[in-house]
Amino acid sequence: MTSSFELFVAGRYLRAKRRQAVISLVTVVSVLGVAAGVMSLVIALAINNGFRSSLEKSLLGATPHVVVMEKQPATGIAGWRELCARLARVENVRLASPALYGKVMLSGPLQSAEATVKGMPLDAPEFLAHIRQGKVGDLADVRGMPGVVLGTQLARRVGMQPGDVVTLISPQGELTPLGMRAKQMRFRVAATFESGFYDLDNQFAFTTLSNAQRIFSLDDVVNSIELKLVDLDRAPETARLAEALAGKDLGATHWMEQNRQLLSALKMERTVSLVTISLIQLVAALNILTALFMSVMDKRRDIAVLLSMGARRAQIARVFIAQGLMIACAGIVIGLAAGYGLSLLADHYHWFALDEEIYSLSWVPFEPRALDAIWITATALAVSLAATLYPARAATRIMPVETLRYE
Repeated sequence: MTSSFELFVAGRYLRAKRRQAVISLVTVVSVLGVAAGVMSLVIALAINNGFRSSLEKSLLGATPHVVVMEKQPATGIAGWRELCARLARVENVRLASPALYGKVMLSGPLQSAEATVKGMPLDAPEFLAHIRQGKVGDLADVRGMPGVVLGTQLARRVGMQPGDVVTLISPQGELTPLGMRAKQMRFRVAATFESGFYDLDNQFAFTTLSNAQRIFSLDDVVNSIELKLVDLDRAPETARLAEALAGKDLGATHWMEQNRQLLSALKMERTVSLVTISLIQLVAALNILTALFMSVMDKRRDIAVLLSMGARRAQIARVFIAQGLMIACAGIVIGLAAGYGLSLLADHYHWFALDEEIYSLSWVPFEPRALDAIWITATALAVSLAATLYPARAATRIMPVETLRYE
């Protein structure tokens, strides 16, 4: 264990004026190298955490965690009320609700656009939290017309605002003597919805389940049962339980499967970032090794005097180990302060903008976590400690008699 003697000598060596300025320069570079590596790791992990957190908070706040649907799309799920009641009692399920999806053409004053209509209960707190303009209220009748909630990007694309009238055209129309005729219904825009993900806000329109059944000319059926979970990480297990309960004709999928590509990309980005940035730590460790080795060469006479006065060789080794760890600690403190400071500022002021059509987010999210600082610090200290071992061992091999013979 390092005593106050070793720490005192190590501190004096770091503060002492060097006969060779290059040693001081290498020491400063070593501190900055450790700081750069730590700062880069903090920022890289903050970005990765930010993207994953945005996925869970924004997207999963507005979309289901587990979806039960027909394995082979047919006539829909008829006994959905009883099935919802049974699924709501599955362990880890917080809410089970019906949903009906379908494609429509949405005609507005600026242009027409393809959209996905989702019929669902619209009183869920997660859905209401994303309402940006207007009020949901009772969408069964908004000033004499059925109501609809448009995604903000979809509303902007077709030029609609709350209170405007929009026409929905469904290819699943009515059968006439002349063949199938597209079904048209006029809706009044009750509100706009913003999840924070471009694809969702650009594609979806929401209305009540009964309105969706009317526009698609369906009976009292749905095509999916959506589950909200207590613990998102247990989604695969919950999906298996729900599928077993739903019956042989229905299957279940969960959010990890639906977003597999995005999650895999985030995992790969995290791995690549850690490997790449770890090279900075290795360079910093080499700088520490160089600085300590040069310090050993510069302090040969001092080391010989200490050994002659009774200092043990193990104490000499610990002096230079302590000196290397002091350099590392200085770099770690600077790196953590810079990394967390820049991450918090970048997230607060949205320094880095993104193209929403490509990334589904308008800026790069940063989420620095305190737990990351623990293992980043431990890793930097371990690498730095390894770099001190060879110079410390070299210091113990100095022979006092040979060194002081010509002094």
